[in-house]
Amino acid sequence: MEPFNEYKLRPMRESDLMIVLQWRNSDRIRINMYSDEIITWENHCAWFSRILNNLAHRYYIFELKQVPIGVVNFTDIGLTHNRCNWGFYLGETDVPRGSGTVMGIHALTEAFEHLNLRKVCAEVFAYNEASLRYHTRLGFTQEGYLERHVWKNSKYEDLVLFACFSDQWYAIKEKLLSRFT
Repeated sequence: MEPFNEYKLRPMRESDLMIVLQWRNSDRIRINMYSDEIITWENHCAWFSRILNNLAHRYYIFELKQVPIGVVNFTDIGLTHNRCNWGFYLGETDVPRGSGTVMGIHALTEAFEHLNLRKVCAEVFAYNEASLRYHTRLGFTQEGYLERHVWKNSKYEDLVLFACFSDQWYAIKEKLLSRFT
C-alpha cells in the first residue's frame, strides 16, 4: 500500500477532460451510473461548462503521486440544509489496494472539513455489492431503500440510500486512518 500522503484530491480542470471521458465511457464505470449511454466529446465538454462555475456542484480528481486515478463529486450542495449527494469512481484499475478507502477519506474530509457540510448522501444500486460494502466501511448508514426506482439494464433497479454525518466523521476518520500508520 502506498503511503497516505502520496494521494491527493484536487479540483477537476479542463486538462482532465479527456481522461475523465475515457473513464466515464468505460463499461466498468457506466454499469454503475444512472445513464449508461456512451458520452460524446461535445456532450462531455458541455457538461463540464455547466458544472465549472456552479457552486452546487464540486468535481475533483483523485491522484496518486500526481497521476489522476479517479473522480469524486459533490452535487446538489445545499447550504440551507448543509447537505449534498456524492459520487466517485476509481478510473484506473491498476492501483494499490486500499486506494478506494484513501479516496473516501480525502473526499469526506473535503466535504466535512473544507466545505463544512453536515450530511453527505449516497444512492447506490442494490446490485452493486462492492459499493454497498464501501459505504458501510466509510461509516455511512442506510437510510432507505427505493424499489424499482431507476430504469437500467432493461428493467427498474432498486436503490439503497446512505448518509454520513459530520458529527460522526471524526471518530470514523481516525479509525480509517489507523490502517495507514
